[in-house]
Amino acid sequence: MKLFLDTSTLIKLYFKEEGTIELDKVLANYTITKIFLSEVSKVEFFSAIYKKARTGSLTLQNVHDILDAFIADEEKYTFIPIEAEIINLAKSLIEKHGIEGLRTLDAIQLATACIVSQSIDIALTNDKLLNLFLVSENIKTSV
Repeated sequence: MKLFLDTSTLIKLYFKEEGTIELDKVLANYTITKIFLSEVSKVEFFSAIYKKARTGSLTLQNVHDILDAFIADEEKYTFIPIEAEIINLAKSLIEKHGIEGLRTLDAIQLATACIVSQSIDIALTNDKLLNLFLVSENIKTSV
């Protein structure tokens, strides 16, 4: 199975929180052959992990351990670069869904999922609004 993960789901591979059990079930029940990520996930991941330290969910040592693990795993993922095609599609998606709440980084994630949609079996997000946008763009979001 080939997956696209946004950052809200990617984090669950490294930090147990709400939604981790569901992701673990998907990973346990299917042979995952490729995981696609937007290049922006690298920055979002670091930001989200440091936020967990600011809010007291992680110590700085935990942060460094998680970031080291993520960096070590980067070669396992297929990162989709943020190029003009994705930026232009993200702008179009904001024109289409902006009034419904699509914002910058989610638009980049959604555009990336759209670009790889023919190469994936499913796109996973724990962001309910982004999930609605994925569905509206005819991208499968559940197994």
